[in-house]
Amino acid sequence: MDSSLGNTNFQRMIEAFDLFNSLNISQDLMYFIHLEKRKPQGTENLYGLIHAIKNRHKINFSYQKFWEDDATKRVAEPYALKEFKDRWYLLAKDNKDSKIKTFALDRLSTLKVTSEKFKRSEYYNVHENYRHYFGIITPEGAEPLDIILSFDPVQGKYIKTLPIHETQKILIDNEEEVKVKLRLCVTQDFIMELLSFGNRMKVIKPLSLAKRIKEAHYNAYTQYK
Repeated sequence: MDSSLGNTNFQRMIEAFDLFNSLNISQDLMYFIHLEKRKPQGTENLYGLIHAIKNRHKINFSYQKFWEDDATKRVAEPYALKEFKDRWYLLAKDNKDSKIKTFALDRLSTLKVTSEKFKRSEYYNVHENYRHYFGIITPEGAEPLDIILSFDPVQGKYIKTLPIHETQKILIDNEEEVKVKLRLCVTQDFIMELLSFGNRMKVIKPLSLAKRIKEAHYNAYTQYK
């Protein structure tokens, strides 16, 4: 990615975060701008993490997985931050096994930015890593597929103005449907996004994805019998 574009995007993220905080504390604007009351946790560590990422400082923190009783101590090399559905995530190389992992900020605590420097891997690029993924999950060995979705005309207007993913291309746009093509790996994050469209979306291709969506809708339906 072009360095100037990267710097611009980074600055826009900081400005958006600053604006978010400003709007939250400005009493003069509270009657004119409505913000969601549901706020992500862990954002108090954003500035510390940004500093560590920019200056390549190792970090120490405690991490609590939802499915484990106790938190674990981690030492990591922070590479990038990612936002998805109102939650912030840290992408960092865990010193325990030298694997790059995703850590949710709402489960990260006792953050300490150390003075120890690290050398960033030249082989890891966060933008390339998520090029064919929707959301946070990036399972090893997954291959991107051509995915074709059909939306009813009304839902299609939303899809055109806010694409599901950067790979989205419009194939058909008429009074009957909006059909789009994506190039993505099928992950649980993507499945959940498709399910959110309900009966206003139909998977045309691949058939394996259509089957998974159909089964998920059927299982949800049987809960109300």
